[in-house]
Amino acid sequence: MSIKSDKWIRRMAEQTGMIEPFEPRQIRESAEGRKIVSYGTSSYGYDIRCAPEFKVFTNIYSTVVDPKNFDERSFVDIHADVCTIPPNSFALARTLEYFRIPRNVLTICLGKSTYARCGIIVNVTPFEPEWEGYVTLEFSNTTPLPARIYAGEGCAQVLFFESDEVCETSYKDRGGKYQGQQGVTLPVT
Repeated sequence: MSIKSDKWIRRMAEQTGMIEPFEPRQIRESAEGRKIVSYGTSSYGYDIRCAPEFKVFTNIYSTVVDPKNFDERSFVDIHADVCTIPPNSFALARTLEYFRIPRNVLTICLGKSTYARCGIIVNVTPFEPEWEGYVTLEFSNTTPLPARIYAGEGCAQVLFFESDEVCETSYKDRGGKYQGQQGVTLPVT
């Protein structure tokens, strides 16, 4: 298994639609010329962006957080270019990019240091072989202050690992419950 370079990522995105929309270079400023958190292809990965759809956690109903029986009322939906996460809370979002992972590839996604240095932790699980969809992102605000995240800007980096052999059973083969997810997806059991 080997980590893949920018050349491989560009080729796979262009030939197979692995990432759509795809940015072949690293973007560091908006079309208007203002600095942004970078996104696009990097040396050995792809910096994903956050869409302007957020679900911010709230304890207004004082429910128990249960991954087997999650209460959707625990979130407030926000559609905006900026999302403020309350202190010691979290928000869910989705990527702007839609992914189609090849059968012989596994990805690992890590938060960008710009957010981490502000106490905002981005958590994403691996994208398994033959998984496809928009990625649900979790932003944890570990600080005692409100924290902002920005839609349309980089938030995490995806690293691609290609295996020497194709897996016997892919995510698609086993009918993974998050296959083809379209929006911010809550826990499914």
